[in-house]
Amino acid sequence: MNILELSEQEIVRRQSLEELRNMGIDPYPAAEYPTDAFSTEIIENFVDLPKEKDEEGNEIPGKATPENSRMVCIAGRMMSQRIMGKAAFAEIQDSKGRIQVYVQRDAICPDENKDLYNKVFKKLLDIGDFIGVKGYVFRTQTGEISVHAMELTVLSKSLKPLPIVKYKDGVAYDKFDDPELRYRQRYVDLVVNEGVKDTFLKRATVVRTMRRILDEAGYTEVDTPILQNIAGGASARPFITHFNALNQDMYMRIATELYLKRLIVGGFEGVYEMGKNFRNEGMDKTHNPEFTCMELYVSYKDYNWMMNFTEKMLEEICVAVNGKPEVEIDGKVISFKAPYRRLPILDAIKEKTGYDLNGMSEDEMREVAKKVGVEVDETMGKGKLIDEIFGETCEGTFIQPTFITDYPVEMSPLTKMHRSKPGLTERFELMVNGKELANAYSELNDPIDQEERFIDQMKLADKGDDEAMIIDHDFLRALQYGMPPTSGIGIGIDRLVMLMTGKFAIGEIMLFPQMKPEKKAPRSTNAEWAAVGVPEEWVPLFNKAGYYLVSDIKNVKAQKLQMDVCGVNKKYKLGLENPKVDEFESMIEKANA
Repeated sequence: MNILELSEQEIVRRQSLEELRNMGIDPYPAAEYPTDAFSTEIIENFVDLPKEKDEEGNEIPGKATPENSRMVCIAGRMMSQRIMGKAAFAEIQDSKGRIQVYVQRDAICPDENKDLYNKVFKKLLDIGDFIGVKGYVFRTQTGEISVHAMELTVLSKSLKPLPIVKYKDGVAYDKFDDPELRYRQRYVDLVVNEGVKDTFLKRATVVRTMRRILDEAGYTEVDTPILQNIAGGASARPFITHFNALNQDMYMRIATELYLKRLIVGGFEGVYEMGKNFRNEGMDKTHNPEFTCMELYVSYKDYNWMMNFTEKMLEEICVAVNGKPEVEIDGKVISFKAPYRRLPILDAIKEKTGYDLNGMSEDEMREVAKKVGVEVDETMGKGKLIDEIFGETCEGTFIQPTFITDYPVEMSPLTKMHRSKPGLTERFELMVNGKELANAYSELNDPIDQEERFIDQMKLADKGDDEAMIIDHDFLRALQYGMPPTSGIGIGIDRLVMLMTGKFAIGEIMLFPQMKPEKKAPRSTNAEWAAVGVPEEWVPLFNKAGYYLVSDIKNVKAQKLQMDVCGVNKKYKLGLENPKVDEFESMIEKANA
């Protein structure tokens, strides 16, 4: 890397790196470092020594030594350093928390050579470096449980400085709180911001608990293809890629549904998959094109059974994550304790808008949409119209978990017709805090009915609906071999984690959410600089001095430009021959030409 692309601190850290190597210290050792304790465990299990008596008979704290105290070997990132002559304090951050380390010169340098303390620890180590410490646990005079270092090992040199938050008079400075930076550099966010790692530990608890519940119920976890010939199982716009070996376009899956149903046909009684789905649609605080979903299919069950199973599972997950079946989000207490309210979708629309859509024609629904202020277009059939009206007028009002049930057949091409309500299907969506969390059906297993519904979907596609399903002939063939009565559900893991952790943005609960490319300051090319007389080897010096575009030098005086650019040459000891003032004048004239 060109030295001119580095900050002052980065240059100093690289110089320290070289000094370490010159001293025979490997800044990136390969050998195992045998840690045997974590910071939190050391603090939790600390036991004070028995008190002693001084010469006057007064009780004083017992003096800790390597012989009478617990010996530990810890490692972590150095997050602070306070040097006081021959002794110093440092704070080590490991994967569990932080602990103070007392570093005394003669303790880590028992021989005559004191370089490990005087040079390495005091001068060559920086905040962010990883070190290993072997020593004994004690309590300082101020009462802080610490580790008295007897050995110190450099484990990894950090070349970029961490953004360390500073506090003065209760005000935080240099906070690393810009969401775009935090999401893009999650590795830094996890190190410096308290509570971030805890969110992802809770996410792991959500997934682990859900998997345990499904496994204990006797269902089998499986893997199905991500690259698919047909994007099916949901209504969504897919990502398209090219499969070179087969010389054909493929779709990244938008759902796992159709493959999981094939397994039910094949004889599995219950199957589930937790994996990534991809939908080439919008991005906002609650949507990411790449997301994690759990889909479950169980034979001989219906959507009523699935509602009962789902509410019990979510209650158990909430207790596992938060210690209770409630969670607070933006001042609202949301209870996941079963049972949940069950409300047919057309009843929900009537309850919120006063309009009964049951039995209405497509044109009549368009009129209702206009009256309630919902924008629709000519490509939308009945299903899309109902979906838009519900989404705009009702969905956001359901804060407590509510099963919205009995969707019209036009909205549910993979769902079994309702057993007692003509024109409706046995489907539910679970709404929580104004958003959909789960989608479930009594699955359609009539192959003739399924084929007719696929044909209806293709008609919508012909009208311009780019989210309509494509006919999957192999799936139809599978159904013709017979699929037992089955209930299925899809739960968005990301949205579930948002609810369980009280977060409002999906980026807060995804380790690495999709981001736009990093913005880089525009720079003139070497050829553009050459056109005004700047040699290629001098372009980095102009950039380091703050002149990124040829136009940046137009209104600069030649003497200032010379001082700025030649100052870089001198400061970094680059050894280039400095141009004269008249050469800089010529550059400025050509830039203004």
